[in-house]
Amino acid sequence: MRFFVLAFVLGTCWLQQQPVLPEASVAWLGVAAWLAAAMVPERARQWRVIAYAAAGLCVGIGLASWRAQVRLADALPPEWEGRDIAVVGVVASLPQVNERGTRFAFDVQSVETPGAVVPQRISLMSYVSRGDAAPSLPVVAGQRWRATVRLKRPRGLANRHGFDFEPWALERGLRATGYLRSKPAPVLLEARVEGWPYTLHRWRGEIRESMASHLGEDRFRGVLIALAIGDQDAIAADDWQVFWRTGVGHLMSISGLHITMLAGLAAALAYFAWVRVPWLALRWPAIKVAALVGALAALAYALLTGFAVPAQRTVLMLTALAACVLADRHGSPSRVLAIAALSVVGTDPWAVLASGFWLSFGAVAGIFYCVSLRTGALGKVRAAAMEQLAVTVVMAPMLLALFQEVSLVSPLANAIAIPLVSLVVVPLTLAGAFLGLDSLLDAAHQLMAWLMVPLEWLAELPGGVFESHEPAAWTVACALVGCAWLLAPRGFPLRPFALVWIAPVMVILPPHPAPGEAWIDVLDVGQGLAVVVRTASRSLVYDTGPAWNSESDSGNRIVVPFLRGEGLRHIDGLVVSHADDDHSGGAQSVAALRSPEWLLSPLAADDPLHEMVDVSRMCRVGQRWTWDGVTFEVMHPADSSYDEPRRKENDRSCVVRVASGGASMLLTGDVEARSEAELLTRGTSALRSDVLLVPHHGSRTSSTERFLDAVAPSIAVVSLGYRNRFGHPNEAVAQRYVQRRLRLRRTDLEGAIRIVLPAGDAARVESIAPEPRYWSDRTRVPR
Repeated sequence: MRFFVLAFVLGTCWLQQQPVLPEASVAWLGVAAWLAAAMVPERARQWRVIAYAAAGLCVGIGLASWRAQVRLADALPPEWEGRDIAVVGVVASLPQVNERGTRFAFDVQSVETPGAVVPQRISLMSYVSRGDAAPSLPVVAGQRWRATVRLKRPRGLANRHGFDFEPWALERGLRATGYLRSKPAPVLLEARVEGWPYTLHRWRGEIRESMASHLGEDRFRGVLIALAIGDQDAIAADDWQVFWRTGVGHLMSISGLHITMLAGLAAALAYFAWVRVPWLALRWPAIKVAALVGALAALAYALLTGFAVPAQRTVLMLTALAACVLADRHGSPSRVLAIAALSVVGTDPWAVLASGFWLSFGAVAGIFYCVSLRTGALGKVRAAAMEQLAVTVVMAPMLLALFQEVSLVSPLANAIAIPLVSLVVVPLTLAGAFLGLDSLLDAAHQLMAWLMVPLEWLAELPGGVFESHEPAAWTVACALVGCAWLLAPRGFPLRPFALVWIAPVMVILPPHPAPGEAWIDVLDVGQGLAVVVRTASRSLVYDTGPAWNSESDSGNRIVVPFLRGEGLRHIDGLVVSHADDDHSGGAQSVAALRSPEWLLSPLAADDPLHEMVDVSRMCRVGQRWTWDGVTFEVMHPADSSYDEPRRKENDRSCVVRVASGGASMLLTGDVEARSEAELLTRGTSALRSDVLLVPHHGSRTSSTERFLDAVAPSIAVVSLGYRNRFGHPNEAVAQRYVQRRLRLRRTDLEGAIRIVLPAGDAARVESIAPEPRYWSDRTRVPR
């Protein structure tokens, strides 16, 4: 059984890494292998194991392939991207509101545009204000609307060490994204549509509104709402930062821990009551009743919180455990864990792509391993300490692999927070929210306020969070072996040698430029620009991409995770080419989280970014510096540009030329024709570069013929968003590059791109985006 499940999970993992789906019929090979295993004699145990493992591998691959084929078949055809489509459908999720508008899932019931094909479930945005979009609507779950929408296929931002939206959307069945059009205006057809999941989400929305109305502007309103109904978006960014730095973020949402502890509480109460009625206890064993009640309580809580995918995984794990108890198949911990893994992955083959899957099973496996190998009864305090030790040790290499950071104060923070939040705050919040007892909500809020005092103190401790690069997969596997060695019972031989297994995860560093060489990474930030320039020992960020809302921007979601994953804990310099949001939107996040030594920009004197760095200089032509044999030179703007208050921000862009001994690249920001002409007046020879970052994302206002002739690049790279509303790159501009036999390397099609400027050789371009998998429309670039 265990070998079958292990192979099943590994087969599913392999499938999710493939660029093309294999045939689902491979599952029948697994069935044949299972039948063959059943006929192998008991004495040939090794052949039985091999046959069961082969069966699990084939069934895992085949089942996951079949599920993926079914999900991918429900797709938006490419020819219907960006076109107006009239649809009728129902709001199918709890709407999420921010300053830009309202986002919600929408179940399409009918398509009124002739010939149009639309997936069954899509994600829509109702914007607060946008030229062609309908004004933000008071959307409520369970409403039926007729609306004209403009859609595109799911498309994420393809960068290393970052969040991948496409598999996340695929797992949730969201097969297109888009927004409501203003003409014709959306029409509400029916205010209340009953059924799954509309009634559930409407009820959750009513509870959210009731809690928000009572708690008002109280600081931890968002935390309590998240604990009650699973809406994490209401938690303030500053509070999330504290929770993350102290390692208790899992407690401030509907985590597996909360569901498990609530199920355990319900099971304990059921057992306590059942054994006190003798005739019931004789008819049905109390332990089985408790297991059933616990599983039902877990299901009820998960439903109340929206039955999100992580909650579904927890419910399946607990259901598998309850099934073992009901069937009198208590068995070993590994068998129970195997059954849980089989139920989770068999139901949701995309679960293996989620960090929560590995963290949940890793933590439980660590606890089972640590506790089950000890003999004798453990006291409650010692058992709790052993469990915390096991979780901390096992999770450390996994957290480094998944997030590249580990909270060193997490054991202490969790020792304080877990009992208070799970056993007191959550029950008070649920009782207050669902029974309408406002005094209980007030008590839960006060407890959260008291809890935040030690958490904030721990979060501010220097060195409280350990950061590292993204380790290679083999070093993580070695580290897990070392952790198991460390957690082995007393008397296990050669325990210090466990550190030899753990060491590679820390000391095997990612590659970096050689002396005299520069790596210029153009990240995929959508419609914007963010570039990381590295030499052998220095690093610089040129532009930081757009901001999406007050709490989320390219800086904290893309640039900083990329720097962290590459092992760059701080940067030497930050260049912001100009003040437009698509170039400067993430600058404050980068400055706050990576502490650049200096800032170079044309930003206004009152811009708050100046106060976030020790040294801030205005960008001026002629500035020059050299790092590790690589020369940086500012080519624009001139001093006189700052005396022209009516000059466009684009024409004040800070242009930087980076040159190694063998090649050079021109970073152009958003310069337009006027700036290009000014650059030409200062001498064309100085502009000549092997690689050109296409000005202004390929806008028709830039890339003039004379400018391209002066730069004379052999490679052109353009950063832009997929199906952006500006129509970049302009067709006529793109043709100018084609006429010069230049291929445009586009981040919207390829993802993040690296330009290598060697010390004594020609420039070359490499893709540093994750390999496209079967669900992706991105261009596959030879590595």
